Amino acid sequence: MPTPATGVTPSVTVTHVPLSILDLSPTSTGRSRRDALEDTTLLAQAADRLGYTRYWVAEHHGSDTFMASATALILGHLASRTDRIRLGSGGVMLPNHAPLMVAEYYGTLATLYGDRFDLGLGRAPGTDPMTAAALRRHTGELDGFAQDVTELHHYLAAPDPARPSRVRAVPGEGTAVPLWMLGSSLGGAAVAAHLGLPFVFASHFAPDALTAALQHYREHFNPAAPTAQITAPYVVAGVNALVAPTSEEAAFLATTGQRLVAQIATGRPGPLEPPQADLLDTLSPQERAVVGGHRSVRAIGSPQEAVAALEEFVAAHQIDEIITTTYTHDPRLRLRSYDLLAEAWGLTA
Repeated sequence: MPTPATGVTPSVTVTHVPLSILDLSPTSTGRSRRDALEDTTLLAQAADRLGYTRYWVAEHHGSDTFMASATALILGHLASRTDRIRLGSGGVMLPNHAPLMVAEYYGTLATLYGDRFDLGLGRAPGTDPMTAAALRRHTGELDGFAQDVTELHHYLAAPDPARPSRVRAVPGEGTAVPLWMLGSSLGGAAVAAHLGLPFVFASHFAPDALTAALQHYREHFNPAAPTAQITAPYVVAGVNALVAPTSEEAAFLATTGQRLVAQIATGRPGPLEPPQADLLDTLSPQERAVVGGHRSVRAIGSPQEAVAALEEFVAAHQIDEIITTTYTHDPRLRLRSYDLLAEAWGLTA
C-alpha cells in the first residue's frame, strides 16, 4: 500500500511501473522564454489528462536553455491548471535556500492545493560557479546538507506541544510535504539511505554511477530514521525518452537532445536546436563520447521500441518508478511523444 507520506507503491512487477515526467522548461531557437513556460503548462495539463503519476520541475539558474529557476512559482501555476497529477521539485537545490523558506513556500502550496506536492531535494548548484556563488548559503557538503534536510523535515512536521519551537514555518508546519532525495552519485544515495527517504537517481545524465548508487542505497537504507518517509527502499530513475510513429523519425528528432548533451558537456549550452540528420558527424570526439555514454538510459523509437527499452531498464536495475525527460525543438512533438508513450505503456487517462 502507498505510504501516507509519499503516495508511492512498491512495484509488484518489473515492467509497467509508474511513469512520471521531469521538465526543465526548455526553450527552443525562435521561441521566447514565455513560450517555454507556456509549453510547460500545456505539457503538465496533458500529463494530468493522460495518467502520468508525477510532474516535476527542476531548478536551474542563469541558463539560456532552461527557464525553471523559480520552481515553487511554476508549481503553483501548474497546480491551478491541473486536477490530479502530483507536482514536485526535481529538485530544490537545498544549499541555495534556507530550509525555513523552502518549508514556507511548499507549505503554502500544500495549504492552497492540498496533498499534491513532492519536495525533491538536491545538493548541486544547478548553475555555473559564479551564479552559484551569488546564490549559495554553503557548499553542499554531505553533513551540512543532511542537517538542512533534517531541519526542513522538522519545519513541515506537526508541532510537538511538549517541545514548542520558537521558529516555525507558517504555513508549512503540519503539512508533511513528502521529501525525496535526488542524486547522481554515491553521496546522494548515502544521504537518502541514512535519512530513510525515497531516492531519485539522475541516470538520464549520470548513467555510469547508477548501479553502485542503487546498491549502496538499498544496503544502507534506514527505515528507523526520524526523517524516514517510507518503510523500504524506493527507487525512481531518470530516462531520456522520445517516441514517434516510426523509429526513423524518433532517431532524427532525438538529435536535438543529443546536441544539448554535447553542448552542456563542453560548456556551451543554449536553446534547443532543430534536429540534424548528420549531427554525429559534426561533433568532436569528446562530444560523441558523451552522447554515446547515454545510450543505456534512452528509450527512443516507435512506441513498441520505447516500451521495450523501458522494460529492459526497469528489469535490469529493479526500478520502482521511471521519470522521463524529453527534448524536441518543436514542443508539439514533445506533447505527441508523451501521448504515444502513455498509450503504449497502458496509462489510464
